[in-house]
Order: sequence, then structure tokens, then C-alpha cells
Amino acid sequence: MATVIGIWIAAFLTLAIFSFLYGDNPVYKAVEHLYIGVSAAFWFLYLWSFTVYPNLVVGIRQHGWLGKDLLLIPTVLGLLMLFRLVPRYGWWSRYPMAFAIGLGAGLAITGVLQGLLFPQLQATILNPLTSVNNFLLVLGVLTSLLYFYFSREHTGVMGWIARIGIYFIMVAFGATFGYTVMARVSLLIGRVGFLLSDWLHLM
Repeated sequence: MATVIGIWIAAFLTLAIFSFLYGDNPVYKAVEHLYIGVSAAFWFLYLWSFTVYPNLVVGIRQHGWLGKDLLLIPTVLGLLMLFRLVPRYGWWSRYPMAFAIGLGAGLAITGVLQGLLFPQLQATILNPLTSVNNFLLVLGVLTSLLYFYFSREHTGVMGWIARIGIYFIMVAFGATFGYTVMARVSLLIGRVGFLLSDWLHLM
């Protein structure tokens, strides 16, 4: 019985979301708010269960506030972020926000360099004469980079190189857009399959 009720609720929520195709309506808005609320509650519980509790609560029980991890500092910074909810003392939240943004930027730069830039540079340093793929890869990288070289006017040979770079960039954008569309269509197929199979039993 619980399974049947769950299927009917899921079918109603799916149709309520699809109702936006007809036009904005109160049912869609209610389900949209429900989705956002459930997502926020899920992430709150997830962060508490897998981040705050094991790292802060358990850490304080085992090592104290001033143990090896100095848990007093992140606790104070986290509490200062909550001052954002009080307009009079909201400026206190700027300090932990600045710390978090600076730390995040530093980690992101390091991660991008090691995870994206350096591997891409290594993959680009190839002999273009060994295969067609290597030739197209090196040609695409060089022409795309030269397209963004604006210190010289794109005329003559430079113009032809820049135009080839545009073609490679457009192909990359098209492939990215196609991948996004395929992902969305896959989600749509999944929901339609649920409605026709689990709910209506037509498949």
C-alpha cells in the first residue's frame, strides 16, 4: 500500500511540474517550492551527518576545542556566518565569508592547474604527424588560442587562422550544447517511462 501511495504522489508531482508547459500556475509553484524545500532539508541533513557531526562534534569529544585540529577556529567562523541573519550585526559575517572565499579560490586555482590545465597541456604536446586525431587536436588548440590574440588585427593569414579557430570553438560549443540536451532528454525519458510503466502500467 505504501508503494502504491508513493507512486501516485510521484506521478502527481511529475504532472504538476509538466503543467508548466501549459503555463505558470499555482500547482506548479507549490510543487516548485516543495522541491526547493525538500532539497534544502536534504542538504542540511547531509552536511550535518557527513561534515559537521563527524568533524566537529566527534572531534570535540575526542580532542577538545584546542586539540590537534583547533576546532575552536572553524566553530567561531561558522557561528559568525549566522550573523548574516541579523541585519544589525550582519557585517560580522564578512570575515568568515572572506576567509571561505579566499580559501576556496586558492584550492580552486590549485585544482584547476593540476586537474585541468597541466593534463590538457600534456595532452596537447603531441606529434601532429602521427595521426589525424593528433593533427586536429594541435590545430584546434593553436587556432583557438590565436583567435583570442587581439594584439594584432585579424586580417590576412591571421584572419584565416582566427576563422579556423572559430570553427573549432563552434564545434566545441555545439558538442557541449548537444550533451546538455541529451542529458535533459534522458531525464524526460525517465519520467515519461515512470508514468507509462509504474503508474499507468502501459509498458
